Order: sequence, then structure tokens, then C-alpha cells
Amino acid sequence: MKTILFDLDGTLLPMDINQFLKIYFHEMSMVFKDVMAPDLLVDTVMKATKIMVKDVTDSTNQTVFMQEFERLIGHDISDYHDMWDVFYDTTYMNAKVSSYERFEAIEAVKVLKEKGYQLVLATNPLFPETAILQRIQWAGLSPDDFSYITSFEKNHYCKPQIQFYQEIIDALSLDPAECMMVGNDAQEDMVASKLGMKTYLIEDHILDRSEVSHEITYRGNYEDFLRFAKEEL
Repeated sequence: MKTILFDLDGTLLPMDINQFLKIYFHEMSMVFKDVMAPDLLVDTVMKATKIMVKDVTDSTNQTVFMQEFERLIGHDISDYHDMWDVFYDTTYMNAKVSSYERFEAIEAVKVLKEKGYQLVLATNPLFPETAILQRIQWAGLSPDDFSYITSFEKNHYCKPQIQFYQEIIDALSLDPAECMMVGNDAQEDMVASKLGMKTYLIEDHILDRSEVSHEITYRGNYEDFLRFAKEEL
């Protein structure tokens, strides 16, 4: 094992996702209130995101999302980009209250770095890089902890598409047999096993829709994973 890939939300960053989304869309709506009604904004963002998640073309997630958003509202959205920048630079931070630091997650990252593992933040790239970097800090970690961080602007696929993991493998010239994916989602994270990666399912905030079963190499809570990082890796 040489490389450990980590999910962010619900894994390195424990989060009440419902509270996060409520605050996230409220604050975004306040920034966009002069150009879009809140309900329309939320509906359009959700629909464009759904299309983006399913897309497996060679366009970046950002390109797919923006094109679909513009198609849905039926007019040019060039002026909206500055509003999104303002949102992520200011009131997006208010969603931090929906999350908290977890000592075992922070310590596991520290231990694995000290052991010389390459660490990758394989978060679902639904958000701009600035939003992801902020959430890394909410988790009590630093972007410098990771050699590669997936993002809306850089990546071309989303979980649970297997191409999401293949893109990381190709970008870093990894051997999947020397990698392990750590996450809390039984479908979106454990699907990495299809490429030959080991997997570790963190069960504290587990998401399991029972839609598809993927191979799970290891599983346990935060305490179990920290012990695993210290004693087994």
C-alpha cells in the first residue's frame, strides 16, 4: 500500500448534511436574491448538479454544470459567476456550524503522513476548489496534507462513476493494487474496489442505499480506523 484516498464529507469531516444544505442554499439565495427567486435557484442548482453527476464526457464538472444551469434558465449567466465568487468568499462559511472536527480522523492523517503514505482527497467534486479547501480546514486539516485534491474545476467525473477514480489513478500514475479508498458511502466510495483498490468503510456516518453492493475490504468506526492506521498500515 502506497496511497490512501479519503472522502471528505462524512469521513474526514463529520457533518449533518441536511443542516449543511439548508444553510448552504439559504446563504446562496441571499446573494442571488436580486436575480433569481430562492426556490428557482435551488431547483436549478439541483437539476444541473444531477446532470453533472451523470455526465461521463470529457468536459469538466464546472463546464457541464454551467452549461446545464444556463440551459435551464434560458439566458446568459456570465454575470452570475461573480455572485458565486462572492458567496464562497463570504457567507458560505456560515455552513461550518453543520460540521465538526474529529480527533481520530485528524490523528489518522497525521500518522499516515508520518509513515510516508501519499494522501489524496477524493471528495466528490461537486463544489469549487475554494469551497473544498475551506471544508478541509473545517475538518482541522490542511490542504498541504494531500498531494491531490479533486474539485469542480479540475475533474471531469463525479462519484459514483468509476471514471472518477480512474481519473485520479491516471493523474498520479497510481497502481490501484497499491491504493486504498476510505469513505463513509457504501456505494460512492466502495465502488473504487472495482478498479482493484482496497477499501475501508467508516461506519459512524455511513450512507448505504442498498442499491449496489461493492467489495469492502475493511470496515469500522473512527477509533477502529485510527488503530488500523497505527498498527496495520
